[in-house]
Amino acid sequence: MLPSKSTPDLLGGMWSLLQDAQAVPARLLWDNETGIGRGRLTDPAASFAGVLGTEIKLLKARDPESKGMVERMNRFFRQRFMQGRRFASPHDFNAQLDAWLPIANARHSRSRRAKPSELIDQDRARMRAPIAPETVFRTTVRLPRDYYVRVFTNDYSVEPSMIGRLVDVTADLETVTVSHAGLVIAAHERIWARALASSDGARGDLSRHRGSRGRVWAGWSC
Repeated sequence: MLPSKSTPDLLGGMWSLLQDAQAVPARLLWDNETGIGRGRLTDPAASFAGVLGTEIKLLKARDPESKGMVERMNRFFRQRFMQGRRFASPHDFNAQLDAWLPIANARHSRSRRAKPSELIDQDRARMRAPIAPETVFRTTVRLPRDYYVRVFTNDYSVEPSMIGRLVDVTADLETVTVSHAGLVIAAHERIWARALASSDGARGDLSRHRGSRGRVWAGWSC
């Protein structure tokens, strides 16, 4: 589960999976995701593929064979993993999925005539080793008078003494970091909800809401 469908988050999600796999396949498939590209790859996605030495294939409309392969995998996760489970948070969802995958991959697959866990070494032998691409969100802003920076609809506080100065903001799937002249001046846990604020540089402090749009998702269930 990812915090958004923005290009940096989609690329960050792919990179985290490739790191777990310890290998890069020759081709990655995507179906109608604007953050990756429709008709042509976005520039960040093309750069991501170039660094890794892989191809990102955008599926064409009315391509039932390729789309069916993607949908069958989605259906497998919905029916075998998600059904009947409850999730306290997106992080709990990802933790439960990480714990379940080794169990699922140890089961015999009739279509593959083997256990996926027994075939992974053969796959890795045909793949490239992963090289870290650029996947984080980056921007430079002048810190306003309310000493908050906005990243993906959420606000994160910065040391008030930096008001009026240019600060560098980076965000990955887990952390939002603000720095000035190479020195980190604020670090926050990434908020996965929308229209909230993290105050005082404390990781995970959601003490300030922005109007009636502020929401905290207290529970997840499937």
